[in-house]
Amino acid sequence: MGEVCKERKPWLRVVWQICNVFMCLFFALASYVQINDPDAGLWMAGYGVPAVLCACIVVKPHVTETLPWRRVADLHVMISSAISAMLGWTLYKERITQIFQKEEGREFSGLVLTAFWLLLCRHSGRAPVGMLRVSTAAAITVFPFVAWLYYHINKDLRSDWPSHCTTAI
Repeated sequence: MGEVCKERKPWLRVVWQICNVFMCLFFALASYVQINDPDAGLWMAGYGVPAVLCACIVVKPHVTETLPWRRVADLHVMISSAISAMLGWTLYKERITQIFQKEEGREFSGLVLTAFWLLLCRHSGRAPVGMLRVSTAAAITVFPFVAWLYYHINKDLRSDWPSHCTTAI
């Protein structure tokens, strides 16, 4: 996503930073709610790593061009993609259509979200961020908060979730 901008638009950088603040907050919150999960360490790391990487972008936007940031992000994307493929195959094999009703579906969605966000962040510090990247980031940033709010308000949607999924917050 190496957009080339003819003119500088500082408000795009501000929106990009705000999106990273909110995604950092979301990933940190997603990591926290895993505390009751039987395999909490795995999922806390799965959301904690993107939270830290987003925090790094907020503090220093050009960090995405450093080798350590890229290596950690690439490793996380690779692991998330592999686990997403396995979970996706399980969901397909079991013919699950309402993926948010099954824990595997929620895990799959979270991993896809983390991988996609880190790919979107990749090389964002190289040049001024463009309208396409910022628009995509804004749409992606809004989605998890709206989905979480929707499921929090509609308690009947959470009625058959395991107890560890309903007691964290």
